[in-house]
Amino acid sequence: MRLTPAPDHYFSSLPLKPLRRPSSALPAAARRPGAPALTAAPRDYTYDGTFEGLLTVLFTVYDWRAAPNSIQPEATAQAGLFAQPAHRETDEALAARVWEGLLRTMDSEARARLYHVFLSEDAERELLIFRYVDLALRADRDIAENYANADVRRIQRLAQQMFREKHRMEAFVRFEKTTDELFHAIIDPDFDVLPLIAAHFTKRYADQRWLIYDRRRHYGLYYDLTRTDVVRFEPGAGAKSSDISATVLDEREPLFKLLWQSYFDHVNIPERKNLKLHRRHMPLRYWKYLSEKQPREVRFEPIQNKRPPREATLRLE
Repeated sequence: MRLTPAPDHYFSSLPLKPLRRPSSALPAAARRPGAPALTAAPRDYTYDGTFEGLLTVLFTVYDWRAAPNSIQPEATAQAGLFAQPAHRETDEALAARVWEGLLRTMDSEARARLYHVFLSEDAERELLIFRYVDLALRADRDIAENYANADVRRIQRLAQQMFREKHRMEAFVRFEKTTDELFHAIIDPDFDVLPLIAAHFTKRYADQRWLIYDRRRHYGLYYDLTRTDVVRFEPGAGAKSSDISATVLDEREPLFKLLWQSYFDHVNIPERKNLKLHRRHMPLRYWKYLSEKQPREVRFEPIQNKRPPREATLRLE
C-alpha cells in the first residue's frame, strides 16, 4: 500500500450547499478587464487527469488564444485523424494562479461547484467547466443564476447531485474492525466523493484509525490518528477483489453485526412499513453498505410480550 499526500484542495472546507449570493457580492472593481479573444485555430488538449492539470489547460487556452475542440485525460484521449492533441504538463503555480483568479469573476461557492463538477466524472466535464469559466470572464455580472444558459443549469444540476451523494456517503458508510484495530469500509459511489467526505470522517472519527476505500476508482483515504492521506494499492500487490478477508476481521465483528440486526428488527414497527417512502430516503443501491439490510443468519422471532388488553382492564370505575 502506497501513501500519497493529498492535494490541499482535497480536504479544504469547500461549500457544498447550492446557495448563491447576489450579484452585488462581486464588485465591478474586483473583476477582470475581460477574457482575451480566442483568435487562433481551435486545438485539442490533453492533461494528466487531475484538477490542477485541468486548471493548467485553462491557462494555456487563453495564453495561446486557442479555444479547445476537446480536453481529455491523456490516459483515455482519442487522437484526431489529422492532428495530435497538445499535451499540457501540470503546473502547480499556474493552477493556483487560475484557481485564485476565478474569484475575480465568481464567488467562492460558484468556484467550488466547478471542482464538484470535475469530481462528478461527467463525460463532458472539462469542456463544461471551460464554457462556464469563459462565460463568467466575458459577462458583466454574476452568471450563477443565469438559468437561461444550458451550461449554468448543467453545472448547478451536477453540483446538487454531488451534494446528495456526499451526504448519503457520510450517512451510510459502515466500518468493520480488523484484528490490528483498523476500521475499514469499502464503498462504490456513483461520483468521486472521497475528497469531499474526508474532512467529515477525519473530524468525526479522530480517535481511531480508519480506511475508506473506493472500489470503483481504486484509491482510498487512510487516517492514522494524526493526518488523512490518499492511499493506492500497487497493481498485483494483493488479491483481485478489494474485499477484506474474514480472517483479518476482529473475531467479535460477526457478533456486532448480529447484535445490530437484532436491535434493528426489534425496534422496527411492521404496521408502519412504507417501502416506497423508505426507498426514496434510502435508495436501494446504498443497502449493500448497511448491516441491517443484509440476509439474517438467525431468523428473527419477535418477543412475545405484547398481550391484548383484557376487558376487565377497560372498565371505568
